[in-house]
Amino acid sequence: MIYCVEDERNIRELLVYTLETTGFQAKGLADGCELMEALKNEKPELILLDVMLPGEDGYAILTKIRNMEEVKEVPVIMVTAKDAEFDKVRGLESGADDYITKPFGMMEFVARVKAVLRRCGQNKKNEDKMLSYGELCMLVGRHEVRCRGCKVELTRKEFELLKYLLENKGIVLTRNQILCKIWGYDFDGETRTVDVHVRTLRQKLGEEGNLIETIRGVGYRIGG
Repeated sequence: MIYCVEDERNIRELLVYTLETTGFQAKGLADGCELMEALKNEKPELILLDVMLPGEDGYAILTKIRNMEEVKEVPVIMVTAKDAEFDKVRGLESGADDYITKPFGMMEFVARVKAVLRRCGQNKKNEDKMLSYGELCMLVGRHEVRCRGCKVELTRKEFELLKYLLENKGIVLTRNQILCKIWGYDFDGETRTVDVHVRTLRQKLGEEGNLIETIRGVGYRIGG
């Protein structure tokens, strides 16, 4: 089930129709209140969340979702008319898995939905996997990271970024490689998104954040 949270009825019905005609189950919801009620009854595979909503906006609703134990791991795609880089970065930093700006083509829309669901499905296959380097340890299935024995709280994207770096210890990953792997496409060269996530990840890891090396003009690496 995919929840489509969109206050404009025509757009909401179009998104639901498009998803259903491509093999998904979908339900349209007009605002955050309807979403919270729906979440009590059924945990969706994905949430499509508009930013400009009556009452609480999409950013506030996303923050709520990421703080709800039962649904915090559900992927969220922000769908909005806001196309400024600041708005995209704000959504991604808040824990969104992708960000689509209106207007967009239905083929692109479905492709982005499938990309997010595919990445989440791949993550589930790695439930017992453990990655480590120095005093840094990641339990993939538990979505848990520990530094020097202390638990570190990361957003979904920060977690995926750290996991990608740990899986490729000693290898320099370009910003575009990271964008394609973590976000599923190249984001039209908006590599600042990677830099923002690396910065916040380093801050949360404390001393172990220094393990993430910046390779000037190229990208990032863990382990020389």
